[in-house]
Amino acid sequence: MADNKKEMERDELHRAIWAIADELRGAVDGWDFKNYVLGTMFYRYISENISEYINKGERDAGDLEFDYAKLEDEQAETIREDIVNSKGFFILPSELFCNVQNKAKSDENLNETLEKVFRNIENSAKGTDSENSFAGLFDDFDVNSNKLGSTVKKRNERLVKLLDGINNMKLDNVQNHDIDTFGDAYEYLMTMYASNAGKSGGEFFTPADVSTLLTLLGTVGKKEVNKVYDPACGSGSLLLKSVKVLGKENVRNGFYGQEINITTYNVCRINMFLHDIDYDKFDIACEDTLTKPKHWDDEPFELIVSNPPYSIKWEGDSNATLINDPRFSPAGVLAPKGKADLAFIMHSLSWLATNGTAAIVCFPGIMYRGGAEKKIRKYLIDNNFIDTIIQLPENLFFGTSIATCIMVMKKNKTDNKTLFIDASKECIKVTNNNKLTKENMDKILSVFKERKEEEHFSSLVEYEKIKEEDYNLSVNTYVEPQDTREVIDIDVLNKEIKEIVEKEEILRAEIDKIINEIEG
Repeated sequence: MADNKKEMERDELHRAIWAIADELRGAVDGWDFKNYVLGTMFYRYISENISEYINKGERDAGDLEFDYAKLEDEQAETIREDIVNSKGFFILPSELFCNVQNKAKSDENLNETLEKVFRNIENSAKGTDSENSFAGLFDDFDVNSNKLGSTVKKRNERLVKLLDGINNMKLDNVQNHDIDTFGDAYEYLMTMYASNAGKSGGEFFTPADVSTLLTLLGTVGKKEVNKVYDPACGSGSLLLKSVKVLGKENVRNGFYGQEINITTYNVCRINMFLHDIDYDKFDIACEDTLTKPKHWDDEPFELIVSNPPYSIKWEGDSNATLINDPRFSPAGVLAPKGKADLAFIMHSLSWLATNGTAAIVCFPGIMYRGGAEKKIRKYLIDNNFIDTIIQLPENLFFGTSIATCIMVMKKNKTDNKTLFIDASKECIKVTNNNKLTKENMDKILSVFKERKEEEHFSSLVEYEKIKEEDYNLSVNTYVEPQDTREVIDIDVLNKEIKEIVEKEEILRAEIDKIINEIEG
């Protein structure tokens, strides 16, 4: 009964989020508008987070009526330094979400008020250890954008609606070990936007079912990991899945990721905070991972999960230094300039801990194409780094219908075989997309854990066999699909044909008779 109540509250929360988005997106395209909804949710979240932290300290010290939101700014300034040292940022009472929202309707300069508040929050972290986590966080929340309205008055009207809508969300009621409220609200928003935005949305968001499967594959037999890393982290949904699978305290040293798109990079950092990850527990960088990797001092990583962009262009061999890069040089060749997929694979392998696992979504072409890609596959197989290749169903991702694969890599394999799993039918159809259910995932994981062979589903293949197949890693090379065609009994078919012919002759005779009667 309690679970039903929580689900109802969760559905209500989702409806409220979508209602805000729906009401306001007349002026702003949905995918752009998510920055305003997320930014406002984030502003409310950190306001409540800092208030609760200060209130708890004062109440524990004996002042049971203390309320930080009612404190004068001058008094609050006296604790600024202490709070920045512990929380990484500071917000004055007058600039808390609840106080700004309360006065928003009567504030003719609301856009300027918000701009000032956001700048102050970012500046509060300047010169401290948390500076990188907060710098530019609100850059995509443009309070003066024409997208919000053609005049200041119209823009402010929309901002009031936005603040009111986020204020009315029941973010306190959904208390479930499986659902953290702000984080869950974020994931729902991103799913809705991605499914409505097509390709532009899908580029930045890996659906929750695929994220869960990758994380489960990467943590089999483990209760904790040192660090989790994603070299193409997008909005961070994949990085954060380990929180749900292992628990936050079981990712001991934190979350690391790199993202090339600055808007998505900001969304990712906001997402970390919304999932209650402290500034000193994550390190997200904004740059090109392949040519300017930012975590040399943090590798190796025990868990690497990623869904890198498929077949994008990169510098490749037009950059003479890359062939000597320790991440790529072991294969003796670079991924093609027009297809960077295997560069992400080599990068991930290089930064993988000896006892770690990397689970990476791949474009299927990299499993069979020739040239440099074949040479890289040869390197991976000859050195026994590929643990498993899993063929996924088509239509799992927003914006693309292709059937992707998962490559699982390890450096400490105990055999010289590679497991191939054909999970192309393991899904259910939900609206326009396919989805992996818990049962689908359990089936894949069971075979993966035990490295067992199952007819038409999985095959454990010796190194020599893969070599014979010219290093082709396509699952259908090794797992024979089930023949679902109907078996036809030729005798029965001939008998049916004979009966049809006889009936036809009788009908023809009847028709001739009728025609003769009419003509006669």
